[in-house]
Amino acid sequence: MSDDLFENTPTSSGDYDASSIEVLEGLEPVRRRPGMYIGGTDDRALHHLVAEVLDNSMDEAVAGHATRIEVRLDEGNRITIADNGRGMPVDEHPKFPGKSTLEVILSTLHSGGKFSGKAYATSGGLHGVGVSVVNALSSDTRVEVARDKQLYAQSFSKGQTLGPLEQLGPTPNRRGTTVSFVPDTEIFGDRQFSPKRLFKLARSKAYLFAGVEIRWKCAESLASEDVPSEAVFKFPGGLADHLAEQLGGRECVTAQPFAGSQDFPDEAGRVEWAIAWPLYSDGSTSWYCNTVPTPDGGTHEQGLRGALTKALRAFGELTGAKKAKDLTADDVMAGAEVMLSVFIRDPQFQSQT
Repeated sequence: MSDDLFENTPTSSGDYDASSIEVLEGLEPVRRRPGMYIGGTDDRALHHLVAEVLDNSMDEAVAGHATRIEVRLDEGNRITIADNGRGMPVDEHPKFPGKSTLEVILSTLHSGGKFSGKAYATSGGLHGVGVSVVNALSSDTRVEVARDKQLYAQSFSKGQTLGPLEQLGPTPNRRGTTVSFVPDTEIFGDRQFSPKRLFKLARSKAYLFAGVEIRWKCAESLASEDVPSEAVFKFPGGLADHLAEQLGGRECVTAQPFAGSQDFPDEAGRVEWAIAWPLYSDGSTSWYCNTVPTPDGGTHEQGLRGALTKALRAFGELTGAKKAKDLTADDVMAGAEVMLSVFIRDPQFQSQT
């Protein structure tokens, strides 16, 4: 091999040595590269912070520990999400002496109760980065936990703990976790939460789990014709209620929407669906896994498309409609308004968002 190839190669490694290798501590990686964790710093990413905290409360509801969630938007871009679940653990964490488990959850990436399946059978938060990322990207975070008839609180800023866990005294009639935060303007600039977008998010979560009541509140100054200052969402019919509301009085191909639910064997989860074919509709689809929207679809979406196509072909054959054998999934889904929600153990999401 010719030595010419190496003639211009510097003999010194220059300034690339051990001291140039950074090790980011705590939540600093999130502040340096927020796009890796929430997909960017735009409006969608800003509102994703709320979804992360709300999903934790929804997981408590789906696990059977919470029946009520409150979402409150105040002036100053402050959002507060409270549930009446078990409350985050506050005792000292065995791997972090001197730190409460609450502090570990809020200030350590990849810490959470959803890895092993011991605390939650199915959950939307799987990576242990949700609430700690919200904490890292907020200028003011406060968590209150009512647990074992005692009230505890701890405050944070930009991922840093501002003081020890406070014990605020007895609270015999309260339980659960309250997370309140203000997104950091250093990360998101002057972007503000959209009351309409958050109102819609809270409402959709109530449809996805029939057993939960979600209370919406916002400051009077943020209310509008589309967004009341207070509302309560509870939908015993789940997705069927959601679809009925979406359809309104529109005429459909079938007299009744095709809606139902099915539990999986061995308590492996469940599926719920609601489908209608309105006349003159462009169609719409909503896919969810463990109450988390999956806009790009996935195996649950493919399964539904395949099953519907197979069923309609079989029905066509049964009734002597010869052309039914040529039906494709695209034919079946054209103009359909479809909602599908699955609850499964250990789903594989493509990314945190």
